[in-house]
Amino acid sequence: MCDFESIKKRMKALETLIRETRDRLPAHSTKPPVMMELLDYEDEYEALAKQLDELKSKG
Repeated sequence: MCDFESIKKRMKALETLIRETRDRLPAHSTKPPVMMELLDYEDEYEALAKQLDELKSKG
């Protein structure tokens, strides 16, 4: 996934996944598997955002 459009497309999908996962989190007694899933999505989103910034700065 190196081109600008594919990164943006994946980021859009991750935004949806993050939103849906946050909605599944209970107000109390957060379930570790759901929290780990959310953290994985957020980490991937941040990494893609960095890649996107690098592509923008190159040209």
